Amino acid sequence: MAKATITLRQTIDTRLEAQSYFAANQALFNKVAAFYFDVIQAHVGVLDLSNKEALTALEKLTHTTQRNPHPAMPLTDIGEDIPAMFRRAAINAALGSARSFSAHLDKWRKRKEKTEAKGKKCKERPPIPPRAWNKSATLYAGMWKERMDSSICIKVWTGTCWSWISVRLTGREMPDGFQFCSPQLVHRGDRWYLHTPIEQKITSPVKIEKQIKTNPDIKICAIDLNMDGALAVCTIRDAEGSVLATKFIGRGQRANGFRKLQLGRIARNRSQTGIIEQGVQDNADLWAKIRNYDENLSHLVSCRIVQFAQQYGASLLIFEYLGNLKPEKGKYSKRGNSKRAFWMKGRIFNYAKYKAYNAGILTSRVNPKDTSRTCAKCGSPVARYNEGEKPEGYQMGAKLSKCSVCARNDHSDRNASLQIGNKFFARYGIILQEKPPTLPSESERAEQSAGGAALQEPTFQAVGQLSITGRAREQQRAWHRPQNGKLKVG
Repeated sequence: MAKATITLRQTIDTRLEAQSYFAANQALFNKVAAFYFDVIQAHVGVLDLSNKEALTALEKLTHTTQRNPHPAMPLTDIGEDIPAMFRRAAINAALGSARSFSAHLDKWRKRKEKTEAKGKKCKERPPIPPRAWNKSATLYAGMWKERMDSSICIKVWTGTCWSWISVRLTGREMPDGFQFCSPQLVHRGDRWYLHTPIEQKITSPVKIEKQIKTNPDIKICAIDLNMDGALAVCTIRDAEGSVLATKFIGRGQRANGFRKLQLGRIARNRSQTGIIEQGVQDNADLWAKIRNYDENLSHLVSCRIVQFAQQYGASLLIFEYLGNLKPEKGKYSKRGNSKRAFWMKGRIFNYAKYKAYNAGILTSRVNPKDTSRTCAKCGSPVARYNEGEKPEGYQMGAKLSKCSVCARNDHSDRNASLQIGNKFFARYGIILQEKPPTLPSESERAEQSAGGAALQEPTFQAVGQLSITGRAREQQRAWHRPQNGKLKVG
């Protein structure tokens, strides 16, 4: 059995006085976490232990008891009568940060040794410990009680004493079949939220290697992520390589335009101000618009991908490994737009991964080399061009592709998604018996055009539908136009 975990986010509706209590509680939590981080740095051997053993070791080093009256680094220097569950939550937070810092430091040392072995000077700076702590306080059992759908009673540090405070909660109620885990007090903007992980037991998905060996009817969903046009192009294929369905998920061009507009406004505001105050977020509302838009769109696209895979019974999602994308040099708005588009690709993958796992679908990634430059049918280089142009050369971002060897015409993003699937099959030694179907040739296009049925460029394709254009596409598209900065799902 496995566990499917999602986060239940609820707004805390409380008076201003209680908000000051939450702020004092979080400040103490970060102070204790920073203290334990220093303890770990002074006793590095703690990191070689498991989390449970490290927790016990750190408590012996800091907590005063009858058996341990003189700890090496007493916690009483930070505060008196700190509850055990509060202390242990801070220890686990410090352990996570210490393990992360140690891993990054080891990787840096290896890169430095590798560079110096070549006779070069390492210019990369080493990672540094956290300069400031801003972690959300986790509430372990004993720090909360009387949990209901619309209220909870929590124990917090008010700045002078520990007190139980009852607060009201607004937002989504817990779905059926899930169990509560330890909640967190999260501060965003001028409001406080309660984030509660909730778990549900599910059947463990079968490992990829075992699925390949034991399931002759396996289906995969290969996804090509883009920056504009269709944000994701998904193709369902079976073990023979046959293409069962393709789905184009927009609206990348609209997302780029919205992001570029807000970044342009930020740039103009900065040029008018001249000086940005240190430690103060400039243009906070515009930055929040960009973040919220990208976050919302990432969740919607990832949800559509998983739903499409479920509809056709695919048990695997195949992505490209896109971990080293860097924006090109240019104006601030263009460079910032590209950078955030790359970030959104990562969000879509991460969100689709956990949503797919909750649905019993596993995720894999392949090497992205030449997925857009080679033909999915014969592997030869393709010409990438736009409609109305000659199929020559390779134009980055163009929507059509044509192979000069097998004369295969296709949408360039769909061809890339097919190549992603080909790479996955090749990794496990699967020989494709049936090749994916090709679009009509240029002569067939001309005949269709003469007959009044010209083949249109597949800029959007819904599940189980043919490509649609013009007013019909505008009426049937699954993504509606943003209204008031928010996307609506059709």
